Amino acid sequence: MNPTDDRRPNWQYFRSVLPYYLPAIIVVVALAISMAYAEKQRQHISMDNLRAEVTENLGLIRAKLEGNMSANIQLLKGLVAALETEQTIDGERFSALSRRILSAKSQLRNVVGAPDLKVAYAYPYEANKAVIGLDYRTNAAQRDGALKAAETGHFVVTGPVDLLQGGRGLVVRYPVMVEKAGSAPVLWGIVSGVVDIEKLLADSGLFARSLDIDIAIATTEDGRLIETFYGDSTTFARAPVSMLINFGHESWKIAAVPKGGWSQPQADMWVPRLWMLAVGAMILGPVIWVASLLRERQKNIAVLSRHQEELHALSHRLDIALEASKIGVWELDLATGALNWDGRMAQLYGVEISALGNSYETWRNAIHPEDIEEAERVFRTCIADGTDYATEFRIVTPSGQVRHIRALGTTYRDSFLRRKMVGVDWNVTADVTLQQELREAKARAESQNRELELARQHMEHNSLHDALTSLPNRRYLDQYLAKLNEKAGEAEHFTLLHIDLDRFKDINDTLGHSAGDHILKQAALRLRESIRAEDFVARIGGDEFVVVCAGAFNEREHLDLAKRLIDAINLPLTYAGHECRIGASIGVASRADSGMQIEQLLVNADIALYEAKRHGRNRVERYNDELKSLTISTKKTADAILRSLEQNDFVAYFQPQFDAHTLEISGVEALARWEHPELGILGPDRFLKVAENLNVVSQIDATILDQALFQLARWRANDLDIRKVSVNISAQRLFDESLFQHLDRLKLLPGSLSFELLESISFDDNGSAVIENIERIRRHGIDIEIDDFGTGYASILSLLKISPRRLKIDRQLTCPIIGSPAQRRLISSIVEIGRSLGIEIVAEGVETMQHAAILRDLGCQSLQGYALARPMDGAAFLQFAKDRARPAAEDNRSA
Repeated sequence: MNPTDDRRPNWQYFRSVLPYYLPAIIVVVALAISMAYAEKQRQHISMDNLRAEVTENLGLIRAKLEGNMSANIQLLKGLVAALETEQTIDGERFSALSRRILSAKSQLRNVVGAPDLKVAYAYPYEANKAVIGLDYRTNAAQRDGALKAAETGHFVVTGPVDLLQGGRGLVVRYPVMVEKAGSAPVLWGIVSGVVDIEKLLADSGLFARSLDIDIAIATTEDGRLIETFYGDSTTFARAPVSMLINFGHESWKIAAVPKGGWSQPQADMWVPRLWMLAVGAMILGPVIWVASLLRERQKNIAVLSRHQEELHALSHRLDIALEASKIGVWELDLATGALNWDGRMAQLYGVEISALGNSYETWRNAIHPEDIEEAERVFRTCIADGTDYATEFRIVTPSGQVRHIRALGTTYRDSFLRRKMVGVDWNVTADVTLQQELREAKARAESQNRELELARQHMEHNSLHDALTSLPNRRYLDQYLAKLNEKAGEAEHFTLLHIDLDRFKDINDTLGHSAGDHILKQAALRLRESIRAEDFVARIGGDEFVVVCAGAFNEREHLDLAKRLIDAINLPLTYAGHECRIGASIGVASRADSGMQIEQLLVNADIALYEAKRHGRNRVERYNDELKSLTISTKKTADAILRSLEQNDFVAYFQPQFDAHTLEISGVEALARWEHPELGILGPDRFLKVAENLNVVSQIDATILDQALFQLARWRANDLDIRKVSVNISAQRLFDESLFQHLDRLKLLPGSLSFELLESISFDDNGSAVIENIERIRRHGIDIEIDDFGTGYASILSLLKISPRRLKIDRQLTCPIIGSPAQRRLISSIVEIGRSLGIEIVAEGVETMQHAAILRDLGCQSLQGYALARPMDGAAFLQFAKDRARPAAEDNRSA
């Protein structure tokens, strides 16, 4: 902003005009000081006059109060004088004297006489007879004043006080002294007069309407205010005029302030002020008029100076802008063709200013040969039409450099009405080069974007497709099902076929992963070829696939499609000279309405697939109400198992094993039973499969083990000769580290506990781990038994590695021995194998005593079966064992 701009003046401007306004400022200051001083003096005088007026009015009030009070005391003193001369007086005489006293103008309300300090007389009698008999010496309110008057011999004023007769008043007590012959005066009693305080104040002028002061009266003691009994107590704090009122030993302080306070406007306050303002205006007017003239002159000078500075600044800024932008200015006389260039034009065209010609040809000769025709056409058109000139062209400098020029111009007429064109040229070579580079960069960016889009599409395809088979993956399947779920109409009904390859793991394990990859690719190809064009197929896991059939598709069509898929998968494949055959199990589930969730449909298809595999693989199962019921039942069973584990509902039942020759109890097998809260006792066939799926078999094994050990200790406490108890152990439990931690805490007699392992558990793929854990078990003195021997795939080599203490022949082998010599020979062979390896043989499934005799003759050492004893709970077994032990004990005693 221009520093001389009067719209926002700065310090320089104020300093320039200050000398012209200084006289006016001095006059204003002098007038203000004079008026303030005069006003201050006037206020002092007014305050002094007001205090004098208040003092005068208050003095009158004080004089009236003292006079009235003194008159009352003198009247009472006259009564006292009469009593002192009449030493014997009665009530009638007292009333007569009092009547004469009260008939005078005064503020006395009543008079009482108290000979010997006890009230005996009162006037007026009827209004004051209540005080007759009052003893001043015993009355707390009257005692101090009465005794003080009696002691000092002078009157005492008390109050204002609340009177027994009603109202408030001042009590004047006067002692009465009588003379006795030949002795000093003695106290006769006290005369008391009550001064009406309201009447006293009214008669003293305090209630006058013309009174223009606020008055307050207070009792004092030693100069301190005691009680304000008239007026506002705050009056004493408002700088009042105050005086003392004394009568006898009593002292009051009276104070007054003007009504409305000390700061009151005066009626004539504006007269001197107006005179001073008039004088000041007469002095200040000419000064301000002169200062205004000077200021106007200064303002005009500032405007001229500002215009000059603005013109100079504008010219300077134009030069800077032209220099910074490298813009050259030219002017052409259209009539003569004279051309004028400035120095920047010469630099722009690469020539010396002194070498410039002064004609149109100078410019034309500098234009690039390829642009001359277009440049001249545009120039002539603008001149002919009278429009503004705007164009771009190339020039060639004397050094051979090519530059891109942008030119703008307009026609005008000078003061002599000659038609001319003025314009500017600037070098836009950099802009043109930049635009060219930007176009090339844009082309490269577009090419890269296309490549990125292709890469994105490729990545998106990879994220939604299986890399091995190129089929859609699980993510793509979820998106596809979600879209189907959103659609209406026919898309509400669709079917899922969940496919799992059979025997794929065998090929993958024997021929390697390359063979497995080849099998998966061929299986994917056959699935794609076997479905309809509108069907969807995806690989969702290792050897699992899902086919989605949208639209109305009846059950028969679904089953036919599933069988075609199985037939296609069953076709033999050749890999590295090996013929490979795989199968497929398929679970089918359909959604008939949009209310079913997609997740539930997948679960239903998976349940149907599980059912297909459970029934022998390479088959199709459709999810139906029966499977649904089975699923619900399985879930209920699973929930009940978990609940029973918390409530300890799994109990051990005990089935004894007998010596084959003596039929004495040689051991006991602890069997798991479920004490179902609704169904009663259930065997393992009712819960074992579900428990395995829940992965809680090891917990059940642990519970049965603890109960078996408890019962073993109980049998020994009852002197039963039971040498061992055997407990079944599952695959989960065999690899459960908590089992070994539990065994570390037990103190077992060697051979008192046996663990029964299923034959299939003993010979699985983890043979080395099984052997290692079995050895850890043996180190605790626990025997190992092979349960259900003959139903698995055990080999003699495996028996040698495990070295079990016992083999239990499964009931499937023992039951047919009565009518099957071949079965007897098989069992005889097993017994021979056991004998050769030092392994005891226990035969299960002894249903009749004939079974027992045959198995004994075949060489079995122990027998177990319903013909000998059924499984029973702990209490029943204890009684059973006691009952069998009792005859043996009796036989021993007889012997």
